[in-house]
Amino acid sequence: MKDFRPAELLAGLCHTDEQNPFPVWQNGLISPCFNQLILGALPHAGMAIFTSCYLSLTRCSLLQTSAPCGWTLRSVSALLAALLFSADVVLVSLLRQQDMYLDILADCFAILAWLVHFSAIMVLQRTAFRRTRGPPVLLLLVLLSVPNVIITIMIDCENQEYLSLTEPLKMARFVLGSARTLPLLMYLLAFAFPCIGDAGYVLYVNDVDGFPLIRESTQPDTSEMVAEDGSRCVSRLFYLWLTPLLKRGQRGELDRPADVYHLPRKLRTSVVCRYFHQCWDACRRGASVDDGRDQWPRPVSRNLQSGSWSSHYQEESLQLEGDVGLLRVLRKAFGLRYYILGVLKLTINMLSFAGPLLLSSLVNFMEEKEAPVSTGVWCALGLFTTTLLGSILRNIFVFEISKIALSARAALVSAIYGKALQVSGSSLAGFTLGELVNLMSTDTDRVVNFFNSFHELWSLPFSFIITLYLLYLQVGVAFLGGLSVALLLVPFNKFLASRILSNNKQLFRCKDSRVKVMTEILFGIRVIKFYTWEPHFTQKVADCRKEELSHLKTIKYLDAMCVYTWAALPVVISIITFVTYVMLGHQLTAAKVFTTLALVGMLIVPLNAFPWVLNSILEAKVSLERIQRFFKLTNQDLQAYYALVSPEDSHTSVLLCQGTFSWQGPDGPKEGGAEGGAAKGSLLLHSLDLHITKVQTRVIYVADREAGFGLASQEPWIQHASVRDNILFGKDYDPAFYQAVIEACALSDDLNVLPNGDKTEVGENGVTLSGGQKARLALARAVYMDKDIYLLDDPLAAVDTDVAEHLMRKCIMQLLGKKTRILCTHRIEMVDKADLVVLMDNGTIIKTGTPAEILPLVEAVPKKLKNNHNVKEKDGMVQEKEELSPSSDPHVDDDSDLLGAEQKQAGGLAWRVYQTYWTAVGGLLAASILMSLLLMQASKNVSDWWLSHWISELKNNNSSTTNGSSSGALSSPHLLLFSPGGLMSPLSSSVQMLSSNNLSSDVKFYLTVYSSIAVGNTLFTAVRAFLFAFGTICAATAIHNRLLDRVLKATVTFFDTTPMGRVLNRFSSDLYSVDDSLPFILNILLATLFNLLGMLVVISYGLPWVLVPMLPLALFYYRTQDFYRHTSRELKRLCSISLSPVYSHFSETLTGLGTIRASGSCPWFEEENARRLELNQRCLFLSKAAMQWLDIRLQLIGVAVISGLGVIAVIQHQYSSVDPGLVGLSLSYSLSITMLLSGLIFSFTQTEMQLVSVERTEEYSTGLPTEPQDQNTQLHPAWPERGRLEFRDVVLSYRDGLPNALDGVSFVVRPGEKVGIVGRTGSGKSTLFLALFRMVELNQGQILLDELDISTVGLAQLRSRLAIIPQDIFLFSGTIRENLDPCGRHLDQQLLDVLDQCHLSSVVSRMGGLDAEVGERGKSLSVGQRQLLCLARALLTQAKLLCIDEATASVDPKTDKLLQQTIREKFQDKTVLTIAHRINTIMDSDRVLVMHAGKMVEFDSPAALCQSDHSVFHRLVGQTAE
Repeated sequence: MKDFRPAELLAGLCHTDEQNPFPVWQNGLISPCFNQLILGALPHAGMAIFTSCYLSLTRCSLLQTSAPCGWTLRSVSALLAALLFSADVVLVSLLRQQDMYLDILADCFAILAWLVHFSAIMVLQRTAFRRTRGPPVLLLLVLLSVPNVIITIMIDCENQEYLSLTEPLKMARFVLGSARTLPLLMYLLAFAFPCIGDAGYVLYVNDVDGFPLIRESTQPDTSEMVAEDGSRCVSRLFYLWLTPLLKRGQRGELDRPADVYHLPRKLRTSVVCRYFHQCWDACRRGASVDDGRDQWPRPVSRNLQSGSWSSHYQEESLQLEGDVGLLRVLRKAFGLRYYILGVLKLTINMLSFAGPLLLSSLVNFMEEKEAPVSTGVWCALGLFTTTLLGSILRNIFVFEISKIALSARAALVSAIYGKALQVSGSSLAGFTLGELVNLMSTDTDRVVNFFNSFHELWSLPFSFIITLYLLYLQVGVAFLGGLSVALLLVPFNKFLASRILSNNKQLFRCKDSRVKVMTEILFGIRVIKFYTWEPHFTQKVADCRKEELSHLKTIKYLDAMCVYTWAALPVVISIITFVTYVMLGHQLTAAKVFTTLALVGMLIVPLNAFPWVLNSILEAKVSLERIQRFFKLTNQDLQAYYALVSPEDSHTSVLLCQGTFSWQGPDGPKEGGAEGGAAKGSLLLHSLDLHITKVQTRVIYVADREAGFGLASQEPWIQHASVRDNILFGKDYDPAFYQAVIEACALSDDLNVLPNGDKTEVGENGVTLSGGQKARLALARAVYMDKDIYLLDDPLAAVDTDVAEHLMRKCIMQLLGKKTRILCTHRIEMVDKADLVVLMDNGTIIKTGTPAEILPLVEAVPKKLKNNHNVKEKDGMVQEKEELSPSSDPHVDDDSDLLGAEQKQAGGLAWRVYQTYWTAVGGLLAASILMSLLLMQASKNVSDWWLSHWISELKNNNSSTTNGSSSGALSSPHLLLFSPGGLMSPLSSSVQMLSSNNLSSDVKFYLTVYSSIAVGNTLFTAVRAFLFAFGTICAATAIHNRLLDRVLKATVTFFDTTPMGRVLNRFSSDLYSVDDSLPFILNILLATLFNLLGMLVVISYGLPWVLVPMLPLALFYYRTQDFYRHTSRELKRLCSISLSPVYSHFSETLTGLGTIRASGSCPWFEEENARRLELNQRCLFLSKAAMQWLDIRLQLIGVAVISGLGVIAVIQHQYSSVDPGLVGLSLSYSLSITMLLSGLIFSFTQTEMQLVSVERTEEYSTGLPTEPQDQNTQLHPAWPERGRLEFRDVVLSYRDGLPNALDGVSFVVRPGEKVGIVGRTGSGKSTLFLALFRMVELNQGQILLDELDISTVGLAQLRSRLAIIPQDIFLFSGTIRENLDPCGRHLDQQLLDVLDQCHLSSVVSRMGGLDAEVGERGKSLSVGQRQLLCLARALLTQAKLLCIDEATASVDPKTDKLLQQTIREKFQDKTVLTIAHRINTIMDSDRVLVMHAGKMVEFDSPAALCQSDHSVFHRLVGQTAE
């Protein structure tokens, strides 16, 4: 007997036969005995023993902060598991069943194991394991207990008593057994996402300004908080850490990008860039790089101070060059995390199929009158679990992917910026400014989008194949009919896509040319208004727009075809599948129909999305190659350029020995140009290696080159910042030295006039300053740098004689007295102060010596006349390289201007904006579109309802004749979650066949009706698609025409106070939204809205009880989306506002690269770029987080609706007969509810964002101040006949609040008189001309021309009768003919004559005649030649009055004399007013008008004024003579 005691014991414990005391299988399942002892007690005993080993670990006493949430969650789940097993012991004791002792034994082992596990976790939290996931063996021990839990639930399910409400204790045991899955899931989740932050990391950081110790407000300041870091697990899962920010957004207090949270530590720009650089370096050396965990910097706790925020991370910037594959670096930096997320994606895909399968089982259950309730409960529970788990995992996946994409964006933008600062000038010449900005904007965005697309590339085909397999299991080979139609559409769609793509290219070409024309119009708006060319340019833009719209129309109609095919596809596939299925002789059941419908829905998604995914991946590839090409450019190598050995004379600052240089353009070297100028500029610029390539040089040596140069270039580069920031240029403010620089550069008077002194913002490229002010500001910046060597490229050209003399004396000779100064100048009178003069001609040095030796030669150098015709001045060459035009750059916006930042529209969109768009589409058309949408949706829902009605009728008819339907239902595939036979039972071969010789008349009738409804649906879909396309084109046309018309009629003041980028944005990005983005997203919004309405109607009709939970859910939905939309809208706007400064800073950097490199300011600019990028990344990250915050809540609503439907269906099945057709229909609809709910909000928010573009264009179309458009019908055609001009007490100010630019000016100019106008910068000289042309209307007084008040004459009439050569020379890209005479009013011979008179005929003939292109903004010509061309324009207009504004400032003295002679001859009988800096150009005038501070101080002949000792003019002439 002794031998059999264990068997006896086992038999007694398990209540089994002594012959087989320990069976493994029982009733087709694992036996309870084996389950409780081997799978339960044994693993738990092991868990208790192994876990107890960790109880003796040494504690760490330094840990003061609370434990990471992963550990907390694990300890809670261990305790919860122990409590659940304890509760089970109580229930087992009360039930007293036969295997009571077996259960108690297993439960006690479990209680002990989980309590020991709980204690071990508490200990591990106090040890070095705290910052990790802990020992992996703990996870293994927990996983060993999982099979026991699952098999216990399966055994209970087999026993009907456990599922019966009549046995409450057994039911309670079943619930407890199921509940044990919860602590296990919690434990696994906590292990997978440990949420380990740094121990010393705090949620608050000091803001830029520093904050008071005592907070005035109880509201947390979001600008001090760090996103996500330091949050617990639940907070991360449901984004509770966003709540303070969302509340602030709802209160409407998110005004600046700095108001949002700081980025989590691992997403900080500096951190990401450092890691990216390490990966780059590793790839270049072929080494491996650490994971990067230990490279994350220490937390930012209390030192995020202004300016030095990144100084902890500043290190030597990496040389980004060499043959390093960018893709390889990205993979090294972000690959591992990204691939791990692919596993998560696979899980999500698998879970998405559970919905249709469980739906199938549930409908089968509904069809069976006698089906056990447990089946229904399981289906409902399964639906709840899979949808919940799928929702949470999907949310985590999307958010984690967006984090990786954000990191990649930060790395790429910083790397592109850094590379642009390092790359050599000759390499950079191959790119235009627009292309480089596009690398940072469009190309980077496309590469970043690749992160979203790549996982779709493999998951879509995977989903597609699984769906097809499931369809096969449902309807056998009948699915091939529907599939063949879908596959036939693929080549058709490919054809459509290729047509759309080719038209898109054409569209963008037209758009680029239109934006280019608009850019030139805005640049030259004054010239256009002076010459009344508005109609011509309006027509030019209209022609471009017409061509653009023709392509847009094609694209929209092709798009409509796409929309139509995809919208009609599900219905067509369903019809063909069901018709084929019935034709094959099978019988439809509710389960089959609605599972098939759900699967067909799932089939459409991959078919629809795949082309777009493929497209975005190909785009990313192209963009990656473009960025790669940029990174492969060679960097500046100053070591090779400069001599490292210092010369024998230790006092030498600059040494140049036998140098030959050329401009290295994209098309090869161009030798230094002809007359003096080019070579002088080259001599300066070679020292920066900016654009000049050393061809052959013995030695270039510069003392202390690393310290940089002080550079003032001829075309001043001004930053879009305040005057003070421009001068400081990143250096610290030294009040005494700053004041000295202001005085020396003659800026004191100008600063007194500016509204906010030196805090006044100057527009982009100094648009709000005069030419002289810009030159002096650039000089002041150079002086403040306090360098040892100064390169001054003609800073005296743009200023008056007295100011030039002041600059020379106070600045160049005194303040810079102890420095090495190299000055290029045309002003010969200044040269005598030099220590050494270098005379250059034709690119070579003629002589070097003292001023006494050189100056006589300057006058004596013989110049043949033809040499004057081919003036190729240096500034022309410099401009060609440096002043890259933004015309190809529609992306660049401004970030602030002289009137402050562009206004961010606050709050929601005004109803007026919707009304504007409705009107632009056309009221009747818009109503028709809505009507066709309603009919389309209704017909789709009716066709589905008809299916369910058909099935119910079939079922009713068949149940009276055969009992077949039940066997059919049983054999149809449904989910047996834990059946040993596997997940799916195969399609039964005994499917009931109908007699195939005749389809019953019933079936024919139902099929006919069903097909008719479906045909109707496809028709309505087509009508809706094409009406919508037509409507959006109407809107695009109307909005552009109104905008263009208004902008060209706007006053000059508007253009002066508005940065060009802002106006251009209306014509580029805003119109792009109106043309393309808005219709796209609006289409989706309308479709989603009607789809959702249709679904709610159907669900409510099928299961009216669902309305009960629906009402609170609807309220929750409304509150959630309302809470979200306020902040989301603000965050999106902040994203846009903070993005503009990143791009504008980049384009500004590229324009001023010479100055930045010369002064050695690259590190400061990189830091500024990182600061701006960080601000934008903060907004972008939180915008994405807010979307996920909403998404998880909407997913939960969807889960609640689906589960609610399932539960209601089960309850109704128990208490009353329910129509399985309608239940199936309702459930198949509800599976897509989450997608529709989130789709509705996202598309609505996006539509609102895109409608902001309509709002912005509308703001210009209705709100711009316009010039008066009336005409004087009585005006004599020959007026003005004599050219007599009179100013009477003229007072004029540019804007309210600014001082008067003209203050009571009165004078009379006699017919045919030549008047010279002089005065220092800002005295009101140019304003006289603006008043005469009515560019700015007078505040008071009159201007009379031939006794007629000009305010009574129409603007076009007035301006067409006057001629002007404006101060800002401007040429349009196009031919010389177009520039001289855009309206085509003159003969070619007349054009050639005026060119000859302006000494340009040889230049023009060399270029190729009148049809030669002048290049972008005339860059094929030098600055002087451009001025001559503008003079030729004026000569063409046979006006009685000519105004010349500093027409020859950039021309050398010889050419100037010839021009003065031409003007005297051609205009001898006409009135001429000339503003001049060079006194000698107006000495032969009849009279001279001297202006000062807006007043006329003198007006007499030059001779008379020179005789008066007190005369201002006398003083000016004296200074010049000196």
